[in-house]
Amino acid sequence: MMDLSTLVFLSSGLFLGWSLGANDAANIFGTAVGTKMVKFRTAAVICSIFVVLGAVISGAGTSRTLEDLGEVNALAGAFMVALSSALAIYIVLQYKVTVSTSQAIVGAIIGWNLYCGKQTDYSVLGKIVSTWILCPILSAVFAIALYCILKKFLKKAQIHLIRQDSYTRIGLILTGALGAYALGANNMANVVGVFINDNPFSDISSRFADITAEQVLFFIGALSVCVGVFTYSQKVMMTVGNSLMRMSPAVALVVVLSNALVLLLFSSQNLSNWLLAHNLPSVPLVPVSSTQAVIGAIIGIGLFKGGRGIHWNILAKIGIGWVAAPVLAMVICFICLFFLENVFNQTVYLP
Repeated sequence: MMDLSTLVFLSSGLFLGWSLGANDAANIFGTAVGTKMVKFRTAAVICSIFVVLGAVISGAGTSRTLEDLGEVNALAGAFMVALSSALAIYIVLQYKVTVSTSQAIVGAIIGWNLYCGKQTDYSVLGKIVSTWILCPILSAVFAIALYCILKKFLKKAQIHLIRQDSYTRIGLILTGALGAYALGANNMANVVGVFINDNPFSDISSRFADITAEQVLFFIGALSVCVGVFTYSQKVMMTVGNSLMRMSPAVALVVVLSNALVLLLFSSQNLSNWLLAHNLPSVPLVPVSSTQAVIGAIIGIGLFKGGRGIHWNILAKIGIGWVAAPVLAMVICFICLFFLENVFNQTVYLP
């Protein structure tokens, strides 16, 4: 059984999971809800189910990269890393700006490294930061390619407008489910990855399936994401769905699918192994920002259409949030670790 102190420490990861649900569900279904093709409640239910599946089935791959960046080796330290990330995201969310959970957790881990005198592995950090640039670019490329294919298909098929809307709604639901699965697979390392070294759970064996302690941890983290989806994500969805650029339902479908493909690309262990087996460059298994993927897709299509429909002031506001979240998380983590160790006498790292 898990004791009360362990549960208290784990609560910060659950708060971070809530923040992820509140923030990143907008990246998956914001365009669908914003264009009024899918009701919020429907989007929230589908998102929650597939986030859990993605976390439990495929969530382990990206957690190794965060361990390499900073091996948080004490439960109290893991608590503060997760709490600092969640607080940074919550502060930025108050301005109704969708931010990157991936960037916030990286900032907090660097804050832990600085406080504990640990050397940050700059090769790992460079790999992670490079994906922050590559992620929106790849998403934009995918979005432009998919948009061109869809446009040609619709022109050639000559589907009636009413039937086209019906197909688009189904497509948004299916791609949203894929995007939610990808979010759970790619971003669960952000939520509870720092607790892997001090995992309070045990393996579960039954006649039907064997569940590892890591999967139990990811399942609990995924449930906290679901709570965030239902309680707070609707407000943030409207920023992604309406404010950045007015989108047709077809464009919304392309944006969601591009986001899902990019997240799956950076979280698929099987794809990485296949590339290595064929002597090809491996895709880094890194928790990437679904926020950046969605906005990259929107901007890609907007630029392809001439750039006139993009609200650059909203984009600038989002860009400030991307910078503010990791810096805030790093500063909060560094300061709070001092109080946690010196005022509350908690062990925040093991020499």
